[in-house]
Amino acid sequence: MPEPPPPAPPPDAYLRTLLLAVLAGGLLDALGLPLGWMVGAMLATAYLGWRDAAAVPRAVHPVGLMVLGLGLGQTFTPPVLGAVAGALPAILMGGTASILAGLAVAPLYRRIAGSDGRTAYYASVPGGIVTMSVLAERAGAVVSAVTVAQTLRMACVVLVFPPVVAIFAEGARDAAFSAALPPFAWGGLLLVLAGGAAAAALGMRVGLANAAMLAPCLLAMGLSGTGTLPSSVPRWLVDAAQVAMGASLGLRLTPRALAGGPRRQAVAGLATALAISVLLGLLGLALGGLAGLPPIAVMLGMAPGGMPEMAVTAKALDLAVPLVLGFHLVRMVLCNLLVGPIGQLAGRLRLMR
Repeated sequence: MPEPPPPAPPPDAYLRTLLLAVLAGGLLDALGLPLGWMVGAMLATAYLGWRDAAAVPRAVHPVGLMVLGLGLGQTFTPPVLGAVAGALPAILMGGTASILAGLAVAPLYRRIAGSDGRTAYYASVPGGIVTMSVLAERAGAVVSAVTVAQTLRMACVVLVFPPVVAIFAEGARDAAFSAALPPFAWGGLLLVLAGGAAAAALGMRVGLANAAMLAPCLLAMGLSGTGTLPSSVPRWLVDAAQVAMGASLGLRLTPRALAGGPRRQAVAGLATALAISVLLGLLGLALGGLAGLPPIAVMLGMAPGGMPEMAVTAKALDLAVPLVLGFHLVRMVLCNLLVGPIGQLAGRLRLMR
């Protein structure tokens, strides 16, 4: 029999979660932690979730993604678009290397979790929680194990990468990837938000991957690239979106959400997250140096975290946001195109047994 749906949370649970998420996020931001709003909201929501006291409205996640997409897309002015286009060969190399790195660390997951090679592969490739779960289902892997591993990896990267990158971020700013934004205007902002909502709805209708963020991001990129963006997206609105994203991720770290497999799968997911983080971090530094790009920004672009989380980290540290976003956008496309074929080839070569 299918598992009954969880009971509806009481109304005060929504307010409790909001208040604690904002307080925790504000505290970590005041302490100077990069991605503080998101990390604080994630930890606060996870804390309440372990006590069955957390509740986050379903609309919070897509709305937060929409705002982040607009805030990140606005940085693509014409000179920045040219700089990102010039870095496209390195971006393609980085995206392909990320998939191959997942294949390389998959045996570690398989050994610890005792899983089959196909599940280990889809649990290890840093392609995003939703994307990898969908691809895993198509390939016949154990979707619950893949979801748990991808969720834990995302949480680990959000906790570890921003403070580590911040240590080396001083002086790493690259003027080629910096944009002068238009002034803030309330009327223009309302137009931008309305356009972002319409773009997200259209993207979902046509089946665009990660449409809630990607479609508004593409809209803002088009407006900024043509010099017609009516208003910048203010920092406080991006911070609010961070809280929304953090609370949504924290809700995935509850016992109910992580109950998709035995404890050793969680241990395997954490070990794989650490291994691929180190591997991609070193590859990012090397690629940045070889390609003549800011190495710290490339490392963040190749980080095995989610596109919104890593791009917001770059924004907080003033680290070539368009370049970091470009890496993650291309990796998302490559994952949809290449993860399946590479997995099939690895299976024929008996690399996933």
